Amino acid sequence: MYSSNELLQMVNSTIDSLPYDRKPSALYDPIKYVLSLGGKRLRPVLMLMAYNMYKEDVERILMPAVAIETYHNFTLLHDDLMDRADVRRGKPCVHKKWDDNAAILSGDNMLVLAFYRLLQCEEKYMPAILRLFTETALEIDEGQQYDIDFEDRSDVSEAEYIEMIRLKTSVLLACALKIGAILGGASDQDADALYEFGEKLGLAFQLQDDYLDVYGDFKTFGKQIGGDIMCNKKTYMLINAQLLANVEQAQELDKWLNMENPQREEKVAAVTRLYDKLGVPQMVKNKINQYYQEAAQALSRISLPKERATVLWDYAQSMLNRKS
Repeated sequence: MYSSNELLQMVNSTIDSLPYDRKPSALYDPIKYVLSLGGKRLRPVLMLMAYNMYKEDVERILMPAVAIETYHNFTLLHDDLMDRADVRRGKPCVHKKWDDNAAILSGDNMLVLAFYRLLQCEEKYMPAILRLFTETALEIDEGQQYDIDFEDRSDVSEAEYIEMIRLKTSVLLACALKIGAILGGASDQDADALYEFGEKLGLAFQLQDDYLDVYGDFKTFGKQIGGDIMCNKKTYMLINAQLLANVEQAQELDKWLNMENPQREEKVAAVTRLYDKLGVPQMVKNKINQYYQEAAQALSRISLPKERATVLWDYAQSMLNRKS
């Protein structure tokens, strides 16, 4: 079986060699640029790993794997535009390097390219894969809308937040794994178990991202700590802090949430101290561990010898032990 590093190299080599010979170049240059920025490539690597559990010829599905990465980067391109973000992976976002129109149109074209690349697989699998991918794309948009809606609400529940991150983050990891299983000829039971594995893994991964945004190390996390706090983003930690706070703590939290133009270091430090007093960091760690255990249970249902899942499980552990 291939290692995660070998699969990552395959994905990057395939992306680097993608032809962009259609015109006009102004439409395709931003797409090539976005995909050249790198990233962890979690989704295509997970797809290849799931396939490799059943078959060895992973190069056969490199283009469908790249399709998932193309789609993922399309969502990031439009997210950056909606958030008016300046930088992605240390480079200017498309709407900054070009303009808003380029971000919209090239993003739309990436979505179409994702479907085009996904179709480059065995025809007998196309109906199942297209149904799964289309449903996933709808769910991701629903998750994004929930995230936007939450910005104007002060009563977001923990359950609502978990559902939002499931839709916005987890379902694409789950989709990638299930497509890999389907293309590998896995049984329906195995494909469903891998989907659940990806779903739980994605929840743990996003909660860890929330945690690192507050408690990570800037040098390893790769971006400024406290970004979620500064923009009052509804995260698992903020929601639970609001639920657990006594009257005095709630007043202090509201003060920082409603303060105009606060000093970054002051606000981040003050809200972090409240999180610490309320035991929120341990709550997040417990929730991450819960989903980690549920992911392990799902993977244990795979009807293959345990060693066939070793590479996938080791990769999942590395995702959850990350510092960035």
